[in-house]
Amino acid sequence: MNAPVPPIARDTRVESIVKLAVMAVGGQGGGVLNGWIVDLAERNGYAVQATSVAGVAQRTGATIYYVEMLPDTGTPPVFALAPAEGDVDILIAAELMEAGRAILRGFVTPERTTLIASTHRNLATLEKVAPGDGRGDPSEVRKAAAIAAREFIAFDMEAMALASGSVISASLFGALAGSGALPFPAESYRDCIRASGRGAEASLAAFELARTAAEARVQDTAPDPGPNTASAPAPDPGPPAPRLTGPETLRAAYAALEARLARLPPEAQHIARAGLRKVVDFQDTAYGAEYLDLLEALAAKDRNAGGAQHAHAFTQAAAKYLANAMAYDDLPHVADHKTRVARMPRIAAELAARPETLVQVTEYLHPGAPEFVSLMPARLGAFVESRPSLMRALDRLVNRGRRMRTDRLPSFLLLYAVAGLRRWRRSLLRHRRERAHMAAWLDTATTRLPKNYEHAVETLKIRRLVKGYSDTHARGLSKFDRAMAGAQLVEGRDDAAQWTARLIAAALADPAGTALDGALDTIRSFTTQGRA
Repeated sequence: MNAPVPPIARDTRVESIVKLAVMAVGGQGGGVLNGWIVDLAERNGYAVQATSVAGVAQRTGATIYYVEMLPDTGTPPVFALAPAEGDVDILIAAELMEAGRAILRGFVTPERTTLIASTHRNLATLEKVAPGDGRGDPSEVRKAAAIAAREFIAFDMEAMALASGSVISASLFGALAGSGALPFPAESYRDCIRASGRGAEASLAAFELARTAAEARVQDTAPDPGPNTASAPAPDPGPPAPRLTGPETLRAAYAALEARLARLPPEAQHIARAGLRKVVDFQDTAYGAEYLDLLEALAAKDRNAGGAQHAHAFTQAAAKYLANAMAYDDLPHVADHKTRVARMPRIAAELAARPETLVQVTEYLHPGAPEFVSLMPARLGAFVESRPSLMRALDRLVNRGRRMRTDRLPSFLLLYAVAGLRRWRRSLLRHRRERAHMAAWLDTATTRLPKNYEHAVETLKIRRLVKGYSDTHARGLSKFDRAMAGAQLVEGRDDAAQWTARLIAAALADPAGTALDGALDTIRSFTTQGRA
């Protein structure tokens, strides 16, 4: 008979292990933060182990850094290599959606986890490639974090790092210190940063800002008043008044245009002000006068159709999408933005470049024959476009990728010359095409206005599908045409506006337009045209 095996005594030190996970993406200094945490633990007499698990290439690579630490008693402990669900004491997220990812993976629990997260956004690839606004809702993450975590400390740590000339790892380290989640003095944290050498002064500045902010949030039990707080939105005050510079005659002309905004319904005036700024910036004050002429005519039709009962939704939509249609993305517009005085300082600021840092900017351009022809005078461009052999020859000549350094004079001057074509824009082929397209769209919307107000508003909104230039513009136009065709199929139905809104949502759902095709098939299945 075998003797019973005595039970293995549980190591009581297991309950004393501190388990910390850092979720960061490439370029945020996650490895540096991981090293600081290890150094911090060792300086305070703890045994520590750190591992990292690299993710797939999303936003330049998402990585989980995992640290376990325990007061050193002389006996080597056995630590885990990766975090487990429901078994993390401190979770540090270098970006708000990384906090959401941690919650989804079960790393954050209300019984034990202190969640430290920066509220800024570093958009994921799926958010960027969406044809419409693909951004996730940060308020949902904040709501989930407030429920899932034992303690939730969140503020914009990226802004603090940039203000200090450092990177977010220093701010995250400061927030960890201010949270009090680890039993180490603040000076010990500072010693770790000083020992890292280069950039220590800037890192210490970011550290102190974040530490102070985290301590304030630990002491204050009131909801975080940060910009991403989920609360009832305040009334939109509209865009701030522009600070105008330039010749007095031009400023006076713009002021006269702004005065005309008072003729529009009050609900549409702040949108129209933004639209006016956009079209004047695109061309000139005369073009802004054209915008207001068209908008005032549309507002008059809106009033006659009972727009006051609908908060003048038609005029509001017209103010936005008419400006977008008039300020289309052509090559002079793109070149103008790439050669503006404020661009290089803005890029340097976004890179946190020091004065002695040399910033180089390379543009990748790939124009084809259609883009080249669009810059021709309307009659000449139409002549060339109507001859396939000429278009093929022209495409062979110009259709190749080019890398242009706009921080160098030759490339800058070439783009500057292209931007100067805006002076003759009204005579170019692209402008004639855009105005004809815009006129047909507005005519359709205004025809529907007295028959079905909501359907007319949704018809204006279809214009949001058109954007960009080159292939992007062609795909947008294709979706626009298909959505307009679908809206025509449901015209006369009581639910025409709802179906048109569904077409727009489907068109924005995926770049290929698969969802839009499905929505159109559904509409054809119950319309007379589809059955025919």
